[in-house]
Amino acid sequence: MPKNTDKSLERWIWDAACSIRGAKDAPKYKDYILPLVFTKRLCDVFDDEVNRIAKEVGSRKKAFKLVKADWRQAKDKKRAMVRFYIPLLPDDPEQPVWSVIRKLSDQIGEGVTTHMRAIAKENPLLQGIIDRVDFNATTHGQRDLDDDRLSNLIEAISTKRLGLDDVEADIIGKSYEYLIRKFAEGGGQSAGEFYTPPEVGTIMSRVLQPEPGMEIYDPTCGSGGLLVKCEIAMEESAQKDKKDKKRTVAPLKLFGQEFTPETWAMANMNMIIHDMQGQIEIGDTFKNPKFRNKGKLRTFDRVIANPMWNQDWFTEADYDNDEPDRFPAGAGFPGKSSADWGWVQHMHASLNDKGRAAVVLDTGAASRGSGNAGTNKEKTVRQWFVDHDLIESVLYLPENLFYNTTAPGIVLFLNKAKPKERQGKLLLVNASQVFEKGDPKNFIPDDGIRRIADTLIGWKEEDKLSRIVDHAELKKNDYNISPSRYIHTSDAETYRPVGEIVEELEVIEAEARETDKALRGILERIGV
Repeated sequence: MPKNTDKSLERWIWDAACSIRGAKDAPKYKDYILPLVFTKRLCDVFDDEVNRIAKEVGSRKKAFKLVKADWRQAKDKKRAMVRFYIPLLPDDPEQPVWSVIRKLSDQIGEGVTTHMRAIAKENPLLQGIIDRVDFNATTHGQRDLDDDRLSNLIEAISTKRLGLDDVEADIIGKSYEYLIRKFAEGGGQSAGEFYTPPEVGTIMSRVLQPEPGMEIYDPTCGSGGLLVKCEIAMEESAQKDKKDKKRTVAPLKLFGQEFTPETWAMANMNMIIHDMQGQIEIGDTFKNPKFRNKGKLRTFDRVIANPMWNQDWFTEADYDNDEPDRFPAGAGFPGKSSADWGWVQHMHASLNDKGRAAVVLDTGAASRGSGNAGTNKEKTVRQWFVDHDLIESVLYLPENLFYNTTAPGIVLFLNKAKPKERQGKLLLVNASQVFEKGDPKNFIPDDGIRRIADTLIGWKEEDKLSRIVDHAELKKNDYNISPSRYIHTSDAETYRPVGEIVEELEVIEAEARETDKALRGILERIGV
């Protein structure tokens, strides 16, 4: 069965939001929609599991009894017949599990809340995730979401099947991102959330080439989509390589940290729904990374991330007083205006001796400070990474892929064990023209994904797409590592993108203001 398209899923989730319009302020819709979407996903996947067992034992009725008895008796739930257990039994076993919720006709809010808490009780990993919302809550004696609107919402969500073969892996994350974007558009605000386009995540995970049993880490994991992509990439590669189709491969061990409680909950949802091994922690990774080993950062085989770009709320003291010692001498503080290279330093410190990383950054991170008079702190950090031969390749993405910005972005690939033939060099890939127009966003088609990933994996040079550049040339260009600087995609393209230039000018202006302030202070002290 073909998976639902992005457009059909977006229409579906927006129809669900519209079904309760007026019940809450727009940004609060997701608080009701997402737990129900996730519960629908759980129910449909559980139905798939029951159907699989029913084929072996003869009927769904027998399968329900067997699954229940097995789950209750299993001390180690990982060894149970199913990955999670839904304690909702339809009157007719042939009906979907979700029908128990869909058929609620009175006291619906109370019924939904009771069912969700029962599911969480049976599945400890879901506690604090699926039972966070009270669908029967009141404010000053009035229901926050009355039964009529809740019934409409349930019916709208019921129109799509969300089993493993029906929708893509990160349906929870995509639903969240879409609602965030729609509500922000309606309010004339920026979404303030970075959701990595699935094709970008696919390229990153394929290039990292995760192998069975590896430990993968995302320090800004959001809903866990990039970790899911790594698991998919590993399984696809293993299926191609292995001769014995019945042989299973060791799953990846996935680790992530997320600051926002709602997105942390969704990352856990994704881990559970895919039966993935690992751990998702909550908290501010930059100020308090949770994965440690004897005071230092715990290290991993692969790191993959898309941190929020150009964060400006970290100070030099945050770098100087860093307990896990993530910011090496000679690199250190990248400047107040952007923490992009601070995140790169965190990821570098999180890699083991043979580790590799892929991180999405603002395009300006590749060039800011190059060609300027004086010292630029961001360029200093970039130079440290080049001089220590830690950067393997840089990918320049097409414009208008990301939901809350039209900026193209880059993907930086690190390798702490570069092969000898790649040492002293970088592969730069300018994929700015590898896209198709979309509404409202562009996208990279499947053949484009393959072309970009194969180029990065094979370190192949191709006219108007990729070049291998040695460190001497990078040094000559003042450590500008932007592919757009070295690869022109058409005869007419002889200038850098306007966005890059504007961002660089903003940094220069900020530095000039800081210099002026410092100069005025000196003049005041000497009485001039």
